[in-house]
Amino acid sequence: MILETSKMDRRSFLVRAAALGGGLALGFKVSAVDEASAAEADSEVNAWVMIRPDETVVIRIARSEMGQGTMTGLAQLVAEELECDWSKVTTEFPTPGQNVARKRVWGDFSTGGSRGIRMSQEYVRKGGAAARMMLVQAAADGWVVPASECSVSKGVIAHGPSKRTTTYGKVADAAAKLDPPKEVVLKDPAQWQIAGKPLKRLDTVDKLTGKQIYGIDVQMPGMLNAAIRDCPVFGGKLKSYDAAKAEALPGVKKVVRVGDSAIAVVADTWWRAKTALDAIPVEWDGGENAHVSSATIAQMLAEGLDAEQAFVGNQHGDVKAAIAAAAKKVEAVYSYPYLNHATMEPMNATAVYTGDRCEVWCPTQNGEAALAATAEASGLKISQCDVHKTLLGGGFGRRGFTDYVRQAVAIAKQMPGVPVKLLWSREEDMTHGKYHPVMQARLIGALDGDGNLTGLRIRLSGQSILASARPEALENGKDSVTFQGLAPSGDQSLEYTVPNLLVDHAMRNPHVPPGFWRGVNVNHNAIFLECFVDELAEAAGQDALQFRRKLMADHPKSLAVLNAVAERSGWSKPAPAGVYRGLAHFRAFGSYVAACAEVSVADGNKVKVHRIVGATDPGYAVNPAQIERQVAGSFVYGLSALFLEECTVKDGRIEQQNFNTFDSMRIRQMPKVESIVLASGGFWGGVGEPTISVAAPAVLNALYRATGKRIRSFPLKNSGFELV
Repeated sequence: MILETSKMDRRSFLVRAAALGGGLALGFKVSAVDEASAAEADSEVNAWVMIRPDETVVIRIARSEMGQGTMTGLAQLVAEELECDWSKVTTEFPTPGQNVARKRVWGDFSTGGSRGIRMSQEYVRKGGAAARMMLVQAAADGWVVPASECSVSKGVIAHGPSKRTTTYGKVADAAAKLDPPKEVVLKDPAQWQIAGKPLKRLDTVDKLTGKQIYGIDVQMPGMLNAAIRDCPVFGGKLKSYDAAKAEALPGVKKVVRVGDSAIAVVADTWWRAKTALDAIPVEWDGGENAHVSSATIAQMLAEGLDAEQAFVGNQHGDVKAAIAAAAKKVEAVYSYPYLNHATMEPMNATAVYTGDRCEVWCPTQNGEAALAATAEASGLKISQCDVHKTLLGGGFGRRGFTDYVRQAVAIAKQMPGVPVKLLWSREEDMTHGKYHPVMQARLIGALDGDGNLTGLRIRLSGQSILASARPEALENGKDSVTFQGLAPSGDQSLEYTVPNLLVDHAMRNPHVPPGFWRGVNVNHNAIFLECFVDELAEAAGQDALQFRRKLMADHPKSLAVLNAVAERSGWSKPAPAGVYRGLAHFRAFGSYVAACAEVSVADGNKVKVHRIVGATDPGYAVNPAQIERQVAGSFVYGLSALFLEECTVKDGRIEQQNFNTFDSMRIRQMPKVESIVLASGGFWGGVGEPTISVAAPAVLNALYRATGKRIRSFPLKNSGFELV
């Protein structure tokens, strides 16, 4: 089946592309689709592996690289099965246009939800294994011997009986002409020599030397630059503007309207474009949303806590009866704010539109979605468009959206034949994000006379990401993503056994657009649950670890990571004088995670996080060193949000416009991180996002022990706490 290349909308393209990906199997032997790939065809063993005459092995990576190390990890998996020389490995990104033309041989280009490795590991490994088998067969054919008599190590093929050897580079041309094997057997991970090892990242040197190209670095002959300003009220429109003064400024080429809500200036340099944009008097029509504030949003969510209608995410037993019969009832209300992704590199894209072709160069977490957006914005067929991915200067979920791509194409369409780079200012980036959803929760726990938890009621009230970003993914109106970490089963399951349980969600969607923010809903859900479990343990008069252990008897993998951090941190022993400990655990993105934090507090409000011991069981560890870095990096992100970050709304607008009002923790404030990687095998879990969930509740539980104050709304700076 070949994807029809007539014009189609983004959703149709992605749905059909996903359907094609379902039968991926071993479709590795494909023909070249353009002049560039034709020139490389002689060395292309299959879609995943190209081998040059100098023995360089080029591994194609479909997923995006945004600092998480997926590019290196996937290359390790391919190289492991390929049996090549790791020192000769390099990588490149195929384009989504090539993927469509080649019937999605590279599978899913989307990178998010900690899926980069776990959702593509099988078919990329098969790609490496198939290439190895073809290379060995080519050598055997040349020697006129059975392939079974040949072996390979580090890209050198040897024929045992005759002692003859050859290299991948010498037989690559012949291998490329062979049919791919019908049966491919993968290695047992216990035999891994490249995968599973803490190898250095492939992109580090280029980053350190400045050679690495990000979207913001793209340069082309004759390129112009664009700065944009969208209506500051989400859902508002551009009412009027006077471009006369801007058009007279040096370097300005054109002032253009973008859609019905934005205006952009195209100039020879970005600073001139930005300066001219600032000089344009603009009138906005904010509409009804201009009356919305953080207070009105909070009121909307508070109403949802008592609403009769809600979507049930997890339920069994009779929680109402359990609460009514409780010897002791514990109740608490928590709230979590909007958060911006605040990537180091603001949104940007470079587009060239010629009337019959449109190409985009951009940092994106979803190359296929960017391609669909390019086609839709340009009015061209999918076959007339393509997107060239660069490395991302941060993603965290924000670059899974395509608004900035659409804007770049809309501007380039008004400057035919000229490359135009659109770069958002930091202020535009901060005030036109796709924010971590705002959420409140009421939790009620029922304890019997022996301190056992007999019932747990959790009502969530707040935004649905899917309702805004992917409404077609709703299940009869319900957003299952809302219940991450609280679900009855699957990759995001609740890892406590409670006899009577009800978790539901009163969906309340203010006009501020929500998005997938690193960790998504596990950030607030883990705080709600794990801090409340500590409240329950205290009410029951029990140790926080022992209270959890009783509830986790039927969840051995979660119990294992919890026990690991408790043992490493010395939970059973007294902490140093003035230091207090807190625990948390969670199940997220297919992995089991836990943390123990140690904090101290001076002068009643100056908080020092000394150490966090974090444990994760992702099933298989492709690169343990990268996992440790991801654990530490997730703690930076999670603790910055806990202590310092929030986005507030006034007159329908986001108030925070730069880092002076949306801060991040400094190196001196970073705790010592001790990572424990418990790779128990048998499943593939995520790495980049799961551990972000446990840092904040572990610190909050320790902070309570240090101060006696149970904080239930965030960030902590609003309660007078200062991170030192």
